[in-house]
Amino acid sequence: MDQASGLRNVVKAQQVSHTPHARVLTITSGKGGVGKSNTAVNLAVQLSKLGKRVIIFDADIGLANVEVMFGVNPKYNLSDVLYKGMSIKDAITQEPLDIGFISGGSGVVGLNNLTREQILSMVQKLSELDTLADVIIVDTGAGISDSVMEFVIASPEILLITTPEPSSLTDSYSLIKTLYRNPDFDYQATVINVVANRVNSSADGKAVFDKLSSVVSQFLNWNINYLGLVPQDHNIDKAVRQQQVVSLFDPQAPSAQAYGKLAESLVSGENRHYEIKGGFTKMIYNFLNRK
Repeated sequence: MDQASGLRNVVKAQQVSHTPHARVLTITSGKGGVGKSNTAVNLAVQLSKLGKRVIIFDADIGLANVEVMFGVNPKYNLSDVLYKGMSIKDAITQEPLDIGFISGGSGVVGLNNLTREQILSMVQKLSELDTLADVIIVDTGAGISDSVMEFVIASPEILLITTPEPSSLTDSYSLIKTLYRNPDFDYQATVINVVANRVNSSADGKAVFDKLSSVVSQFLNWNINYLGLVPQDHNIDKAVRQQQVVSLFDPQAPSAQAYGKLAESLVSGENRHYEIKGGFTKMIYNFLNRK
């Protein structure tokens, strides 16, 4: 049996056994420093408050911003699952509100160098996450390496974070164009929801989206969705300095309230006119099947 057949059998086995599928949200952007990790941790908190079981998968190789914001130092990461036989459940660090956290660390790079047997084992281990979470948030961190880009390409639902800065909008469009032109990216089956971060008003947030949506529609003949905005808020900086998440540090802060509305929109389905199939298992299958 070849590698592709083995991977397909893992996914089929999950579907036949009616294993639940987690919703996978991959948070990314065209550049660093626009608030991806803040969005990841705050959405996790807000979704947890709405009764969802949430796991954050930190695909950042170097900076580990999620660890800093939660003020934790995980004992294990994906490398321990890859090379030391640890179960994926034992590699999960529990955060406030029972949010799970998995540090990718150098293990993300290691995914590119697996043998066929290791690939099949890894898909089976990671497929367990579909039974442990309702929502899995993949944080791509501060930079987009080749390995992290593969996660984005394999994702069924992307949250693209951008700001009003012209450079951020340009980089966001460049990322979308790169995805669109990648032969492995199924743009017809992938949803991109845009979050306008660090804006001064609702009108500014919509203007940011309209500028990006206009060029995507004109030059790529593709549609993206507007999820909402997060306002400029000094409370975020205060929370980060104390290694806390603003949604817990100051739930009444404008940014915390905005993250709550984003979570409600995701849950209510206002921006979800599609069906998600396969969960995290299918995403990892898509990722590893190209290796």
